[in-house]
Amino acid sequence: MAETGPSTAGVDVGGGVVLPQVGFGVFQIPPDEAQKAVEDALAAGYRLIDTAAAYNNEAGVGAGIQASGVPRDEIVVTTKLRNGNQGARSTREAIERSRDALGVDHIDVYLIHWPSPARDLYRESWSDMEAAVGDGLVRSIGVSNFLAEHLERLLASTSTRPALNQLEVHPTFQQRELTALCEQHGIKVEAYSPLGQGADLGSPVVAGIARRLGATPAQVILAWHLAHGRVVIPKSVRPERMAENLDVTGLRLSDADRRAIDSLETGVRVGGDPATFEITQIR
Repeated sequence: MAETGPSTAGVDVGGGVVLPQVGFGVFQIPPDEAQKAVEDALAAGYRLIDTAAAYNNEAGVGAGIQASGVPRDEIVVTTKLRNGNQGARSTREAIERSRDALGVDHIDVYLIHWPSPARDLYRESWSDMEAAVGDGLVRSIGVSNFLAEHLERLLASTSTRPALNQLEVHPTFQQRELTALCEQHGIKVEAYSPLGQGADLGSPVVAGIARRLGATPAQVILAWHLAHGRVVIPKSVRPERMAENLDVTGLRLSDADRRAIDSLETGVRVGGDPATFEITQIR
């Protein structure tokens, strides 16, 4: 029976940036806990760290990177433009603030966090981001939570396509049409809340596959993402869980396993709806 597994080469998002398929997300990690979490993640072997200005923990992330002893050029740092800073000029200022908070001379991947359609400023922000790449402040640029209408509008107004679209994707919310559109345009997909914020771990289908493979439900779901070619950014503050989440690159799912998890789609989000989401700061 055929088996599917992850790419061993990582995911190329341009600008000399190659994303490991399993990264470490810091959403909802308090600012005073972010440094230790990042140090622990880097010690466990993670080399992709994902944060955002809206998480209010960039300084802690930067401190963790500095204290880790891992060479900066081995770490891919992603952060994001919060809604309240969208627009011409204010985007450039936000990039500078994120660089200062993180303590880095460049940001590897910079994303527009939400399309924030009520503001209708993401195209102006994109122009500032393109300029930041030209000036060496950012290496690769992309978007997050962009639906088809936002992507198509942006693509129609720029010659630089987003390298990445970071989306809520998990077994019960797969966004198949949107991910297919991204693939059609050469836009890589990165899954946040890859376990459905824990809700998908209780699936009997997932549990059955996990028992048969001698893996945990989390490992099975992460392996399913990797088999679909996505980057994933699970979050945990527990070192043993960090190591467990990272230890999936050798786990192979059969095509039947993958199809069984594919069948869990319910169309139910656990996060905000990009068509309406307008919060400017998470914490």
